[in-house]
Amino acid sequence: MSVIKGALYIVATPIGNLDDVTFRAVEVLRGVDVIAAEDTRHSKLLLNHYGIQTPCIAYHEHSERQATPKLMDRLQAGHAVALISDAGTPLVSDPGYHLVAAAHTHGIRIIPIPGASAVIGALSVSGLPTDRFVFEGYLPAKAAARRRRLADMTGEARTMVFFEAPHRILASVRDMALTFGGDRPATYARELTKTFETIRRGSLDDLSTRIAADGDQQRGEFVVMVQGLPEARHHEAGETVEHMLAVLLRHVPLKSAVSIAAELSGEKKNLLYQKAVQLARPD
Repeated sequence: MSVIKGALYIVATPIGNLDDVTFRAVEVLRGVDVIAAEDTRHSKLLLNHYGIQTPCIAYHEHSERQATPKLMDRLQAGHAVALISDAGTPLVSDPGYHLVAAAHTHGIRIIPIPGASAVIGALSVSGLPTDRFVFEGYLPAKAAARRRRLADMTGEARTMVFFEAPHRILASVRDMALTFGGDRPATYARELTKTFETIRRGSLDDLSTRIAADGDQQRGEFVVMVQGLPEARHHEAGETVEHMLAVLLRHVPLKSAVSIAAELSGEKKNLLYQKAVQLARPD
C-alpha cells in the first residue's frame, strides 16, 4: 500500500500478543518517514519483530508539548508521520492529544489505523451490559481523591470502565465495593492477550476477596468494569435526592442545601443546584 505524504497516521498496536497487529498497520509503519512512539525502547520490540526499520522519536507525556511543533514542521514539509503508544490504540489514556489537535488546526490529514484496544477487548468478554458504557481511565492514586471520584459516579446507569495499576488494584476494588455496594456485578480483565491473561466476573465483594487471596492477581495491568445502577434504582435514587433537597430547603438557604445534598449523595453540585432552583421556585 502507498502511504500518503504529509499525513498523520494514528496506529493501533498490540496490547500484549505481538500477533495482534493488522497487515495495514505494519505496512504503514514501514512506509512512513518517522514513528512517534511513547517509549521507543518498548516499541522496538514490535518493530524488530516485523522487521520495521523506520526511524523513531520519543513522544510521551513529558515530551509531547515540546515534540508536537517539531512533528508539525515535518508534517507541513510533506513527511508522513505515525503515532503509536506502548500498547493498544493511541490517545486512550495515552499521549497524542496535542499533536492531533494541532494537526486539525493546520489542516493536516489524520488517518486512523484501527486495531487492538484494551477497553473494547475487555468489554467484549465482561458479561456486563455493553450497549452503553463510560470510560473513566485511571482513578486518582490517593485514596481520598479516588473515593471522591467514585462517589461522583454513584448514580451512573452505564457500565463503568476503569484502568488500574497492580499496586492499587485491591484498594480500588475495595473502594468500589464500599461506594457502589459489594453485591454490584463487576468484571476484571488482567494481562489481556498475554500468557497469564485472567478474566473474572462476580460481585465486587467476590472480586475483592479473590484478589486479596492470590498475590498473582495483584500483578499486571487491569481493566475493571462495574455494572451501572439499574434504571429502577437510578430513578429511585433521583427521587431520594430530590426529596432530600426539598427537606433541606425548608431549613437552610439554597446554597447550603445544595452543598449538604452533594456531600451526602455524591451528586454533582451544578446538577443539584438546578434541581434546587426548580424546587424553590414558587408555583
